[in-house]
Amino acid sequence: MKLFRKLFVAVILITAFSTVQAQKVGHIDSELLLKAMPETKAMEVELKKVQQTYADEYNSQAASYDAKVKKYTAEAPTQTDVKNEERRLEVAGIQQKIQKYSQTASEEIQKKQFDLLKPIVEKAQQAVKDVAAEKGFIYIFDSSPGKGLIVFDQGEDLLPAVKTKLGIQ
Repeated sequence: MKLFRKLFVAVILITAFSTVQAQKVGHIDSELLLKAMPETKAMEVELKKVQQTYADEYNSQAASYDAKVKKYTAEAPTQTDVKNEERRLEVAGIQQKIQKYSQTASEEIQKKQFDLLKPIVEKAQQAVKDVAAEKGFIYIFDSSPGKGLIVFDQGEDLLPAVKTKLGIQ
């Protein structure tokens, strides 16, 4: 009975090992792929334009704020306490408005980046899936730094094939 059990375990291990060896494993550095795509470069140009637009408006508001503060500070000794308090409240309101604009601008830029990046990532993922299917891969691991996934260096790197599929050189 012990011999039968040992033989059974040996057959199971050999079968499992053969199955694992038959599965093709590949890896790709998705960050390098995204950086190489022309769509990513176009996205970066568009994002810079959006960021510059927000920065210009912020700088305009900040310059107006600074000018008003200088004016009110210079005129403060000649104004009544009531008028100075009104001006102080006005300046505080402008400052809050600028801070809110800055926060809103950051959120809008992040949303724009997400909206522009989403179709690029989807296109890259589809290309990886297509190449994996064409080459018969069962598992593809992302070898980008910081992804925290297991990387099999013995597997085939799909980056060149996916770049070719996307027409990237």
